[in-house]
Amino acid sequence: MKNFFLMLLLLGSTSVFSQETFDTIPPYQKDSTFPHFMLLQTDSTWFLENQLPRDKPVVIIYFSPTCGHCQLTANEFKRQSQDLQNIFFVWASYSPMDEIKTFAQNFDLLYHPNIRIGRDPNYIIPAYFRVKYTPFIAVYNLHGKIIKTFEFGTDPETIIDILKQIL
Repeated sequence: MKNFFLMLLLLGSTSVFSQETFDTIPPYQKDSTFPHFMLLQTDSTWFLENQLPRDKPVVIIYFSPTCGHCQLTANEFKRQSQDLQNIFFVWASYSPMDEIKTFAQNFDLLYHPNIRIGRDPNYIIPAYFRVKYTPFIAVYNLHGKIIKTFEFGTDPETIIDILKQIL
């Protein structure tokens, strides 16, 4: 009888553990719309996903201010800012706000009408895209549907070329 109860206990515990599965498909591959984020901007105001423009493509860049590749990417985008005016950019990070502000000032990201930069305090964006490396870039079309992601970042020319093909 003891063996019977022990066997039931073991079988019950293995069935509980076998039901715990990790979903290997990132949310953005199941739902191609924007993640529902709240970005605390450098001026202490909030920017929400529902404030994204509906009349231009959107590029979300998840970055770390101390990341060398992120700094190079920001510098490339700064140099080509004239060619990127018809694209709306969201630069998001989980880093401390003082580091984000310094990054934004160094790369001239603060005073452009097509750029929002700030802190994602709820860690929504990296969880939604399952970000492993920075910079991570997601490109959305005019209809708010994702068309391409770059796990290791990319250059402005690539984004311009992709958007030319769909516009």
